[in-house]
Amino acid sequence: MLPGGRPLHTDFWALRDIAFTLEKGETLGLVGPNGCGKSTLLQIVAGILPPTSGRIVTRGRIAALLELGAGFNPEFSGRENVYLNGEIMGLSRAQIDKAFPSIEAFAEIGEFIERPVKEYSSGMYVRLAFSTAIHVDPEILIVDEALAVGDAVFANRCVRKFQELRERKITVLFVSHDLGLVKQLSDRAILLLNGRIEAQGAPKDVINRYIGMVLAQSDQKERKDERVRSTFRHGDGASEILGVEIRNARGEPVSSVASGEPVTVRVRSRFHQPRHDPMVGILIRTRIGMDVYGTNTRIENIELGGFEAGDELEVDFRIECWLTPQEYTLTVATQNADGTSHDWLDEAVAFDVVDSRVAAGVANLRAQVAWRASR
Repeated sequence: MLPGGRPLHTDFWALRDIAFTLEKGETLGLVGPNGCGKSTLLQIVAGILPPTSGRIVTRGRIAALLELGAGFNPEFSGRENVYLNGEIMGLSRAQIDKAFPSIEAFAEIGEFIERPVKEYSSGMYVRLAFSTAIHVDPEILIVDEALAVGDAVFANRCVRKFQELRERKITVLFVSHDLGLVKQLSDRAILLLNGRIEAQGAPKDVINRYIGMVLAQSDQKERKDERVRSTFRHGDGASEILGVEIRNARGEPVSSVASGEPVTVRVRSRFHQPRHDPMVGILIRTRIGMDVYGTNTRIENIELGGFEAGDELEVDFRIECWLTPQEYTLTVATQNADGTSHDWLDEAVAFDVVDSRVAAGVANLRAQVAWRASR
């Protein structure tokens, strides 16, 4: 500090008062907004960063898949990096030789296994890095949002591998912004906020706490800006969507629904120009952007009539949410009779579908199983 001046620096604590225990074979999911300290915590557990105070105690071989680019030498080929990582993990040459065919088969990068990794796409890099991490027999696996880079097929394969690791009692600590994935894979979850543990416990409870916090922050922002937010918005402005809600059977706004639960999607809009026979539509997508279900008032044979500037419109779409457990987004639109948009909002609302049973795909078809045995 200069004489009579202000300090030239300020202390920043990425983490503060963090304490938790992770049992052998347990899968722990870390959630929280960007900048809350999730990646820093993983790096401390992995031994990459030393804690300023306190201590971290781990027992067992750790395999860590952290930020893209860490752990591989860009000048080495994929094969050479696999052997290098295996040796760093303490495996013998013979053990790596035995594991390599499985690593190569899981990664599925073909002839690029012999090319320098600096030539890899981000998806190819993650394929090989994840495959290496899970095939070097770790006792503790640490993963930082790596699956978000891979394609849908590889992501599904990784999810199955996580489930296999749980059955083998491998301890897993991972970060993900995919809340549905955290619910599906975790035995326990921790919510980090501003470098501190805000909540920990059952994944469902922690994620609901997180979603509630996000919604509360969104409400505060919407008081400053009444426009509904979305990832992409377009239209001619003849009408404007004022609000989008998913409501349960009791009429309460929700961000999580049970598979099969009757819900109402409510879309409120205001007209800025006179329009006759407009349309209002909804579209449900998966987290990777696949269309699941869409409809509009025209498809449902609803004629809305004429509107003048200043008129408001509220449309309810009542559906039974027979979707499989995962995260979905809701896109909404108001449109002209010819299909051009007044106001189109991509991913205006995100919501989770939960169920006691996991099913593949997106549609919960409520299978009833009958069986017979004969000799």
